[in-house]
Amino acid sequence: MKKEEARRGLAAKRGTSIENGSSYLTVAREAIAELKIERSLFIGHACEVDSDAAARDFIARIQAEHRQATHNCFAYRLGIGKKEITYYSDAGEPGGTAGRPILGAITGLGLTNVVVVVTRYFGGKKLGVRGLIEAYGQAARRVLEEAGSIRRVVTRELELTCSYAELDRLLYQVHSRGGKVIETEYGSEVRLKVAVPLPAWEEMKESHRPSP
Repeated sequence: MKKEEARRGLAAKRGTSIENGSSYLTVAREAIAELKIERSLFIGHACEVDSDAAARDFIARIQAEHRQATHNCFAYRLGIGKKEITYYSDAGEPGGTAGRPILGAITGLGLTNVVVVVTRYFGGKKLGVRGLIEAYGQAARRVLEEAGSIRRVVTRELELTCSYAELDRLLYQVHSRGGKVIETEYGSEVRLKVAVPLPAWEEMKESHRPSP
């Protein structure tokens, strides 16, 4: 990917820090929205992602589905605060006319852990720099509105060990705090890897014996 087509950022200007906060906003569901401007068809695609790899997999999927398109421009944002990652690509459009407006739509709504791809099928009439910026920004906003938003609770992983007699009580504590079990290992004792909301993480860490 050409350097002039993509930029990575590590600073947040809005939103609640995932690193220090307990929740964040992302898209509620995967969505598609179409927009026609001056005979060009713009198709916005939005999806929730939790890693750089997941974002790139989604982008690759859309590129494969629309391999005949003129452009598949994109942007994604992961995390907020000191650990925020943003990435965008103009995918052949003039520099700054596609990826940055798409990213602007994401940050403007205070969303994170989201990727947006805007596919363009050229209709024969050039839009100019200002027209492209407005078109890609509008297509991104439209698909994000279609996707809706949801507040996610930030979780952190924790490894716990308990006896078989204590297992039901421990599972109740995890689930009642909004957590979930990621892995379970049965041996002389039961070892659990769980993900629990940050407010409960310190409490459970102190009150349960971690696995060695």
